[in-house]
Amino acid sequence: MTIGKNTFFICGLPLLLAIAWVRSAEAASPLLLDLELLAASQNKNQVQVPNTAQGTRFSLQSLTGSGPYFAPRLQASWAAGERSEWRVLLAPLALSEDGRSDKAIRFQGASFAAGPIAARYQFNSWRATWRWRWIDREDLVVKVGFTAKIRDASIRLRQSALSAEKDNTGFVPLLHASVARPWGDKWMLEADIDALAGGPGYAVDAGMRLSREIAPGWSLGATARFLDGGADNDEVYAFARFTSVGLALRWQPQ
Repeated sequence: MTIGKNTFFICGLPLLLAIAWVRSAEAASPLLLDLELLAASQNKNQVQVPNTAQGTRFSLQSLTGSGPYFAPRLQASWAAGERSEWRVLLAPLALSEDGRSDKAIRFQGASFAAGPIAARYQFNSWRATWRWRWIDREDLVVKVGFTAKIRDASIRLRQSALSAEKDNTGFVPLLHASVARPWGDKWMLEADIDALAGGPGYAVDAGMRLSREIAPGWSLGATARFLDGGADNDEVYAFARFTSVGLALRWQPQ
């Protein structure tokens, strides 16, 4: 069963639509509003909480399955100067399944017996990016910058009346880059990445899109994404990997 994040649609969509309206009303530089509807497959999800002898390392994927799971992404971007730009991204991801473990699991101070275990995984990502058009030509645009990411993550296990949950909300700085190149009449090939490695973990969120203009101000395309990362410290060991494919719709007010 896939769990949608209601706050994504209730709060996020009106927020970005408000941004679009304000920027259009100001007659500022062009604004882009992107919606991606993705089917995300879970390729890996290893967890141990705490990351000591008091915790059991186990595969969350073996409890929840590989999916696919619904993973929407909504973003707005607009120019902040002659060559600089802002981007706001809302990327919720949550899944919940009833699985079965072939071994006992010690997780967040609770001991779960081998057998049926319900698991829930959440990894919402809220980001703001400042980027600079390093190369700005008709045949190629390359942007580089920095992303401030708020990670809203949690893992929960439940077995009958016993349950335990580990929340992890925090700030993650990332480097950003994107590339866009026209590909034939009305077609566009694009790629983007937010990533950083070092210390106790790493994070990578990369994607590629091929889209076509379908009407003035509107384009539709196919997109593929790769999400990988995690942390390894005394408090938690958690590394997950997702690959996604789906449709992308872009609107640029005329």
